[in-house]
Amino acid sequence: MTLWFVFALMTAAAIFAVLWPLSRGSRPPNDGSEAAVYKDQLTEIDRDVAADLIGASEAQAARVEISRRLLAAADNQRDPPSGSNVRLRRAAAVIALVGLPIVAVGFYYPLGSPRLADFPLAQRTSAPDATQPLDNLVAQVEQHLKNNPADARGWNVLAPVLARLGRYDDAVRAYHNSITYGGDSAERRADLGEILTAAAGGVVTVEAKTEFQRAVALNADDVKASYFLGLAAEQDGRPAEAATIWRTMLEKAPANAPWRPLVQGALVRVGGSPAPVLSNDAMAAAKDMNETDRNAMIRGMVERLAARLKLNGDDVEGWLRLVRAYMVMGDQDKAKGALTEARQAVANDPERLRQLNEGLKNLGLDG
Repeated sequence: MTLWFVFALMTAAAIFAVLWPLSRGSRPPNDGSEAAVYKDQLTEIDRDVAADLIGASEAQAARVEISRRLLAAADNQRDPPSGSNVRLRRAAAVIALVGLPIVAVGFYYPLGSPRLADFPLAQRTSAPDATQPLDNLVAQVEQHLKNNPADARGWNVLAPVLARLGRYDDAVRAYHNSITYGGDSAERRADLGEILTAAAGGVVTVEAKTEFQRAVALNADDVKASYFLGLAAEQDGRPAEAATIWRTMLEKAPANAPWRPLVQGALVRVGGSPAPVLSNDAMAAAKDMNETDRNAMIRGMVERLAARLKLNGDDVEGWLRLVRAYMVMGDQDKAKGALTEARQAVANDPERLRQLNEGLKNLGLDG
């Protein structure tokens, strides 16, 4: 409201500036005072002649000059403004009163109205509107990268989105550009290998395997690259090599690593025999045992884990470890029994039940 009041005052001031000169009528430059002066001068000359102050010839010359000036002053007296001048002033006043506001509003609304939307993205430097459809946002980012191909961060952000949209070829190109302009890294190489694998329908191709090997060369502990190298070994018919890779990953990983169930399930799939319930300290102690003693220790720990879960059934990870242990030991009946008990224990907790089912799927069981 204050803004409109200010605009109204500014408009009124502009109109006043136009009307003020028009309201002042034109005055004749000579209002008669000059003619009166000349008449007085003629009378004064007559007095001077009577007093013999000037000669007759000088008096006559002065009278001629003053008379000439008197006639010129009379000619310069102007008549009042004509009707045409009055009409022009009225027209100007109407234009000032009506035309100025109309012209001002006409310019303001298309150029300065606060109700107008923002200018298009191409005319601004702000970020894209996140409420737009994903395809529109991707198109805007692609246009930005077309104009700024060296924007490594842009390529890195765009690549996984393209992969999620199923545009694998474009995603591969985006990851290559990310590496070119952003520098080499284990993460980028592993991501590129993953996209190449996805584009091949889950098969770790030679090109993808090369990228994973480059990632491991940059970071030997890269989880994604190590997992897919194990998968490549499995697909090439070398399950023992795959088991070694995955078992090494589990030995290095913390107990709460989110990817542990996936790798453990893969290890079971290739017939690996990890000690699934042993801690790192227990694994170190078991290295010096013979096979019989080691198996006995593992069974004892599995039995203790089963007994603990009967008292506290909320431990989803514990149930998964128990089922996995029975599967590794080849005791399928106990694995199925533990699975049933686990579902009964967390049946009233939807979130734990979901976690349990996802873990079972990773083990190759029906979740």
